[in-house]
Amino acid sequence: MHASGLSDAPDLNASDDRCIPGYAAIAKAVHKHGGRVFGQLSHPGKATRRIKGGMRAVTFAPSAIPDNRFHTMPREMPLDMVEELVASCGMAARRLAEAGLDGIEIVASHGMLFAAFLNANANVRTDRYGGSFENRMRFLTECLAAVRANVGDMVVGMRISADEVEADGLHKGDVLTVCKELARTNALDYINTTLGSMTGPGGSIHVVPPMGVENAYVAPQAGKIRAVTGLPVFVAGRINQPQIAEQVLRAGFADMCGMTRAMITDPDMPNKAAEKRLDDIRACIGCNQACIGHYHAGYSISCIQNPLTGREHELGELTPTTYAKTILVAGGGPAGMRAAVTAAERGHRVILCEANRQLGGQALLGQLLPDRAEFGGLVTNLEAEIGKLNIDVRRQTRVDRALVEMLAPDEIIVATGAKPYEPPVEGREDGHVVGAWSVLAGGVNLGSSVLIADWRADWIGMGLAEMLALAGHKVQLAVNAPHAGYNLQLYVRDHWMAKLDNLGITVIPHARIYGVDGTTAYLVHALSGNAVVREDVDTIVLATGHTPVTTLEKELHGLRRPVHLAGDCLTPRTVEEALYEGFLIGRSI
Repeated sequence: MHASGLSDAPDLNASDDRCIPGYAAIAKAVHKHGGRVFGQLSHPGKATRRIKGGMRAVTFAPSAIPDNRFHTMPREMPLDMVEELVASCGMAARRLAEAGLDGIEIVASHGMLFAAFLNANANVRTDRYGGSFENRMRFLTECLAAVRANVGDMVVGMRISADEVEADGLHKGDVLTVCKELARTNALDYINTTLGSMTGPGGSIHVVPPMGVENAYVAPQAGKIRAVTGLPVFVAGRINQPQIAEQVLRAGFADMCGMTRAMITDPDMPNKAAEKRLDDIRACIGCNQACIGHYHAGYSISCIQNPLTGREHELGELTPTTYAKTILVAGGGPAGMRAAVTAAERGHRVILCEANRQLGGQALLGQLLPDRAEFGGLVTNLEAEIGKLNIDVRRQTRVDRALVEMLAPDEIIVATGAKPYEPPVEGREDGHVVGAWSVLAGGVNLGSSVLIADWRADWIGMGLAEMLALAGHKVQLAVNAPHAGYNLQLYVRDHWMAKLDNLGITVIPHARIYGVDGTTAYLVHALSGNAVVREDVDTIVLATGHTPVTTLEKELHGLRRPVHLAGDCLTPRTVEEALYEGFLIGRSI
């Protein structure tokens, strides 16, 4: 809504009239389908690095109090700038109204500018916008008044965190007081509730809460705001199924539920719910990998389960094949399952072979870790899609060249995955060294003290550390990276790091396993090359990555049929790449 909040990031901008045609196009597209669209007015305040031209620009806040997440020291807004922002808020609302939007929402959530003015810990001004509660409310109330003056009878609401979950953030009691006052003065038509703050690593987890956070966990706090204000209340936060939303509404916690990631995973979810096809819904699993993970990496958002999302213009709709082929898919992990589904949706005859009794590949191991059961949802979702298609699924069937020649498919998709990579460990015969997969499978005698050698710095090492600590083991996590979870989306990582700290797990950064001598583990500091020695270690668990399974690929060399490779058999990465590659191959054959 104002130039002081903009950066080089692809932010939506309503700070000048050039935005009107773009927003009008959005409104027209939404109204065409009977929907309604609201525009949010926001300013990050100090909760941003504000990168411009590769450099950090000046950040502005009510007071010069440092941010604990982006490590910025903001500049206190001069009084005339605060007044300018009030006027700009009204003008931005006017532009959105002219564009044909149906409502305006001021974003006073997540520790950003509007929230910071309300917060006595972030606002220590001595002018009329700081100090007393009335003064700290002034910026928000003046902005709301400016919006109302510019949009007339349009719906005007506010988004606010029911609790910022930071020691110096707005707490539940503060938020209730703010909401009661706004309700008393009839400043709002509704309140949209969320949780957390962007100004600290702990509170920021709740901006996009990951797997492991309870479904609809914000709803009870939203219900308290609804009770004290009498206003319609929206709520968001890990609501990923219409059944969960219905429970929230029936409990009286809210009048409307926000479901962002759920709609990215399955844009057709509302239609399926309306048609009572609940089992057809592809449920979000809260992995955060391709949605907020892509956004933070500077890429368009997508979804690991729905690779078309974010690529609609690039890939287009799936087109039926003009010539039905017989397609053999070797491997029933995520890559093979997605390839089979997509090829069958195009009209091909598909035979899907899996060497084990269950489909799912490594996802079946991932779901065994604490708070990761939902990860198995991607397998459940794919199995449901397979069940609705005429796919010939053959479990406990390992594909080799002889089977290929017998079945004589037109094309073969190899999705045979990967197996654990175990680096040489000097003196291994003198110590107890086991692999991560064997620990997850159970039946390994670990002893009381365990050191996990974590090369990948992803969910495997952190998840094993948590699992073993919960089972009563003393755990050390030696990470060949600057910190645990280095390759995870930051909200997932930070949520997990807090759990590791609560469990008393020792994390050793920049550490690479070298050798073992009885109960002594020898590590090498990856930067300095110095020795890192850990005594009294009963078991070393190797979470040292994977290597592709290429046996079938080599067997099929020279076969006079097209052979396609997807997923970890190319090179081990994550489930996102596996699903994406399976999806692309299924579309192309």
